[in-house]
Amino acid sequence: MRKKTFTAAALLAAATLTLSACGSGNDEDTSAAVSVGSGSNRAATVLDQPFEKPDLVLTDTHGEKYDLRKETKGHPTLVYFGYTHCPDICPTTMSNIAVAAQKLPAAARKDLRVVFVTTDPGRDTPAELGKWLKSIDPQFVGLTGDFAAVRAGARTVGISVEPTTKDKNGKLVSVHGTQVIAFSPKTDAGYVLYGESATVDDYTKDLPKLVEGAKP
Repeated sequence: MRKKTFTAAALLAAATLTLSACGSGNDEDTSAAVSVGSGSNRAATVLDQPFEKPDLVLTDTHGEKYDLRKETKGHPTLVYFGYTHCPDICPTTMSNIAVAAQKLPAAARKDLRVVFVTTDPGRDTPAELGKWLKSIDPQFVGLTGDFAAVRAGARTVGISVEPTTKDKNGKLVSVHGTQVIAFSPKTDAGYVLYGESATVDDYTKDLPKLVEGAKP
């Protein structure tokens, strides 16, 4: 099947329009009607001009500094921006990836880096992140730190992140883009994007190719 291709510039231009408030409720739609993959029934969006990996140095779940570029260099890497208190999109996305990753051969699974960057650092301490990710996949990396740094890093890959606020019911929500970006082990560039509709089957089918730096 044909896959959509998009330039990084086009995705950056649409970044402020691709936001979701996880768990905000059906009566308050904060998602914009923009889908970079519209017109294709494939989950993968292949970028013809890949993103540079975000220059992020944050704190991991062990309380240690984690340099995203340095630590993931030469490894197939999936990066997602979300938060642990999200009741729907974030845990579903991470669980889908976890299930698919377990189906990889042992060597490929060991090589893969899955990095979850919190958009709600006020609540997502290293301990909270570690506890949450352990229940999904202990090998996943969780990062927290200065919100401004997180937002700046997200925007370099076309993902918008807003400060945590209260909705009309007084519930804290973190509004953020829900895309997963795959970075090639060959170039360290982000060349494939997945939306929140990506399923376990999508990731299971594509991960073996992504591990090799190939197009899905």
